[in-house]
Amino acid sequence: MDWEAKTKEKFTLFISKMPLFHRHITEAAVIKRAEENARGRSALAVEEEDVLAAFFSDVPSPFYSMMVRLLEQTGFDYKKYGFPKS
Repeated sequence: MDWEAKTKEKFTLFISKMPLFHRHITEAAVIKRAEENARGRSALAVEEEDVLAAFFSDVPSPFYSMMVRLLEQTGFDYKKYGFPKS
């Protein structure tokens, strides 16, 4: 599935900032979930909200604070989409 260029750029930067031993599994899991989210919206491309929904639904709680910090460092505006959801 296609990704919006800016979303893909931010996601790639996010992954590059993760500890090496977490990168592959995080990348694979988030790509899979983000593409499922986009298909669920009948979208032609993955958008920022799809990626953020994937992160907030699949990241284990011990890694939550690191995820939020990296989202902020890489320009993802998760608050714009109402994350974290209650």
